[in-house]
Amino acid sequence: MANGSREERRNKVIEVLNKARSMELQAIHQYMNQHYNLDGMDYGELAANMKLIAIDEMRHAEAFAERIKELGGEPTSEISGKIEKGQEINLIYPFDVEREEDAVDVYNQFLLVCRENGDSITMKLFETIIEEEQAHLNYFANIDEHLKNLGATFLARIAGTSASTGPSKGFTVKANSAQ
Repeated sequence: MANGSREERRNKVIEVLNKARSMELQAIHQYMNQHYNLDGMDYGELAANMKLIAIDEMRHAEAFAERIKELGGEPTSEISGKIEKGQEINLIYPFDVEREEDAVDVYNQFLLVCRENGDSITMKLFETIIEEEQAHLNYFANIDEHLKNLGATFLARIAGTSASTGPSKGFTVKANSAQ
């Protein structure tokens, strides 16, 4: 366990929680921008899933904020990076794969910070969110492979599909309730 007072250790955990929240806030903006673009290209099914993934990221950002507040900190409202706008469909999914790989890697490092500072509750929160980020990564990688291997044939199957998600709690919640 890390040295330092309880307050110092708690502040280290709050710091990584705020960094993670900032990453989630950026992902929300990025994925909603992609949702609007995909819907505008008439790829409703892809747009709907992008929106559901953004909703997952909203849940993650809120969970991080709630834990920050429990620890006596102030949740950030800053996003971690700029939003890439107007991406072509063949660039969206490899871009998102990289973002999700980064999130899984960074969150695993943050989990270790929590462990080193004796915060098993926040460690478990990161474990849960890492699993959901991995599900997003797998989905994005799958779509990217379809686009690379099937190209226009895959997009023709998607064109004209509905972008409606109905009431939803997110992509991973939808996937888990289907099992």
